[in-house]
Amino acid sequence: MRLRAASGNHYAISLPGDGEPLLLLHGFTGDHSAWQSLSPALAAKNQLIMPDLPGHGRSDSPKCAAAWHMSRVAADLISLLDALKLPQVHLLGYSMGGRLALYLALHYPRRFLSLTLESASPGIATEKERMTRQQSDNLLADQIEARGIAWFVEYWGALPMWASQAQLTPHVRLAQRKQRLRCHPAGLAGSLRGMGTGAQPSLWESLPRMQLPVLLIVGELDSKFRRINAAMRDSIPGARLEIINGAGHNTHLEKPGQFARLLAAHLAAPLP
Repeated sequence: MRLRAASGNHYAISLPGDGEPLLLLHGFTGDHSAWQSLSPALAAKNQLIMPDLPGHGRSDSPKCAAAWHMSRVAADLISLLDALKLPQVHLLGYSMGGRLALYLALHYPRRFLSLTLESASPGIATEKERMTRQQSDNLLADQIEARGIAWFVEYWGALPMWASQAQLTPHVRLAQRKQRLRCHPAGLAGSLRGMGTGAQPSLWESLPRMQLPVLLIVGELDSKFRRINAAMRDSIPGARLEIINGAGHNTHLEKPGQFARLLAAHLAAPLP
């Protein structure tokens, strides 16, 4: 289904399952199908709310530059929960979707029952580093628009952060490649410019005021995000960090069984 959000943009949303609602936010280049390795097990106990984020899948690519900003996308998602008559949901975000989920949990804490962050970060702490990263993100956005999606998928898939995905079956790797090739250059470019790590405001100083039960999940082989998440665990009251052995950045794709067990236990834990 497609719903019109507060901004006027339309979001495609998949809503399988029944039970306590769980909002799932995919990563950059993904869409709702990125959760297909988990959704059958999760849908047995939860109603899943799986939107395609702006510029991804069948959701709109905003024409207004400001509509890509994290604050505006977060407000859109809250308006979608209102339209679905869901006053409170559990929240799960992966990578880019994890950064967005963290923003939501900090700015709309009463709308969420729990927070699970997979390979996520609170952004970049210093302004100088953020500006450098934003310049890099903007350059990549320009290249995506100039060279096209086929070039980008080859470039993106060859990054060292995906090396651990050599363990995946050819079928899974092919499905991921086909999904990425369905992306539109303008959508990915807009997402990078508006919601990339360089454009995101730093959330590090806000972590101590987190009010939700928080589970952090990261792959053993993802050394950068292991360091980031260890620091997040030390800053978020009561946060728990789980490291999945043999996994890289995309733990739910590489080790779906282990990921699903950790998530199920977190969702079933009594709320404080």
